[in-house]
Amino acid sequence: MLPTVLSMVLPVPVTASPPALSAGACWLAYSTATPIAVVHAWIRHGVAEVRVPESWAVAEADLVESLHALPLLARARREGPVLIHPESQRAWWLVPASAGHHLADLRRVNVRECGATLLCPAPASYGRGRLWLENPDGSGRLTDPVALGAALSGRLRLPARSAAEGSRA
Repeated sequence: MLPTVLSMVLPVPVTASPPALSAGACWLAYSTATPIAVVHAWIRHGVAEVRVPESWAVAEADLVESLHALPLLARARREGPVLIHPESQRAWWLVPASAGHHLADLRRVNVRECGATLLCPAPASYGRGRLWLENPDGSGRLTDPVALGAALSGRLRLPARSAAEGSRA
């Protein structure tokens, strides 16, 4: 019964059970106005143009700076989903919709708000050279924009390792 129902909404042949979506993929798809179209694009093309909803925004930043920022944010437990495209040297952080004013002072960060599109694969997938460095986890967790701004500007630093931590490495 389920494959028959899915074949009515998905114009791809369904011969077995539909692919299981992670909680992060469900959250990302259902945060948009067209979740079925997003899932369909992931299945057929490996990527989807996700229209940024009212509930979150995207902070576009340099990839190398983002790679330096991620461990700082993770250590502070302020990281959220981040998509990267190594070929273009870009990273896209999912941030709260109000992030624009927190990141306005950073010239190298472009905040894309409601209505903008983000070309992305499903979480834990790879498509068109893009992959999630930190996957959406389904909880709605987003990157803290204040901490992101501090990490990208060099104002957020990891605390020095203690001698005990250093000897365990």
